Amino acid sequence: MRDSISVSGGRGRHRKAKQPGEGARRAVVLALAVPVASAALASPSAFAADNRGASVAGHSSPDQAAGADAGDQQMIANLEARIADPRLGSDVSGVVLDADSDATLWDHNGSTALMPASNAKLATATAALTVLGPEHRFQTKVVYGHGTLTLVGGGDRTLTGDDLAQLARTAVAGLKEAGLTTVKVAVDDSLFPEPTLADGWNEGYYPDTVAPVRALVVDGHGVMDTSLDAGQAFARQLTADGVTVDGDVTHATAGRSDVPVAHHTSAPLADIVQHMLKTSDNNIAETLLRMTALRAGRPATFEGGTEVVRHVLSHRYGISLDNFELHDGSGLSRSDRIPAATLAQILERVTEPRYAQTLEPILDGLPVAGEAGSTLGPEYGRFDDPQSQCAVGKVQAKTGTLTGAIGLSGLTRADDGEWRVFSFIENGATATPADTKDAMDGLAATVNGCWA
Repeated sequence: MRDSISVSGGRGRHRKAKQPGEGARRAVVLALAVPVASAALASPSAFAADNRGASVAGHSSPDQAAGADAGDQQMIANLEARIADPRLGSDVSGVVLDADSDATLWDHNGSTALMPASNAKLATATAALTVLGPEHRFQTKVVYGHGTLTLVGGGDRTLTGDDLAQLARTAVAGLKEAGLTTVKVAVDDSLFPEPTLADGWNEGYYPDTVAPVRALVVDGHGVMDTSLDAGQAFARQLTADGVTVDGDVTHATAGRSDVPVAHHTSAPLADIVQHMLKTSDNNIAETLLRMTALRAGRPATFEGGTEVVRHVLSHRYGISLDNFELHDGSGLSRSDRIPAATLAQILERVTEPRYAQTLEPILDGLPVAGEAGSTLGPEYGRFDDPQSQCAVGKVQAKTGTLTGAIGLSGLTRADDGEWRVFSFIENGATATPADTKDAMDGLAATVNGCWA
């Protein structure tokens, strides 16, 4: 059974198409949220069945090279030589698109599904912005009932200690006005189910690489129970403000009759996505995956979230899901597989004016070569060798690094001012990660044209 979401057809030139706006985004949300009787639709693979949009780019051909201008022909020739760099290993893929014409300029095993590492966050960000909307904000609440203040998590992974302190001050003012000086404290993180490991994760990830995914956290603390950690910080602030906390902080579910006493609203999703991409924040990615699932009427689980990601990519943007396999929101899963061609298609959509209203935060959030504080900054040793230094400030790209997998997918403007979109992924290279990244930075500099 097919759903009612319309899919943009083909990969022709469509720069002057009308922007989708809020109405189109709501259509995606509503269509995902409507219960469907068909058991087939409940399967993520079913969402790929109606993939009438784009096809994964094939291998480059002499015709493609022949149709390119002199600068592109030189780039293609250089890429053909440089993709054989032994630092990249033998299991490497790459794609370069001309975003203005939608033409595939170069393709080396682009349809091969490889472990993408954090390049998978591009898919998560696309789905979150589409379903929730760039202006969406997350709420953390405090409610009171039966002698207990309950801190209720709303999926805000950016909540700070200062935010928590303000919640406590507001709550204390209300308590004192009511003549109350002693309370119990509880935390409610029932928005998400009990944390589980994704397929392709192992317990060694916890809690440093990623924390168990819960709906409440403060200051991004990497601890096993972020909700209790936040509740304990909240209780300490209450005590500092003159209210006695009776007993230990516990898990509970807020009652329907509990009275709201304070709330905090996050920055807009656009800002959160930008931060997630700049710093490759795994915890934000996994939280956004669950919040996207909930908004679309799916369970707040890895499976529910990745189901929505697949649906949005295929049905909203016409992106191929051939050989696409996603098990989490961060790309930490060693079972994830995404072709370079698919990642390039996602980024190509970011350049289209008709999607700018929704997807521009992705472009704004991509690390810039040489940008301190981002994953392409000098502190990570990126774009600092003789071949790639010329691309500092000229390349924007999402990095990805796991043991045995390195990716770099992004955009750069060529001499003609048009966007060139690229994606490079390698798995299993035997060179040091630093050397492999240098080689990959060189490929990006080649696409820009500064390393001619």
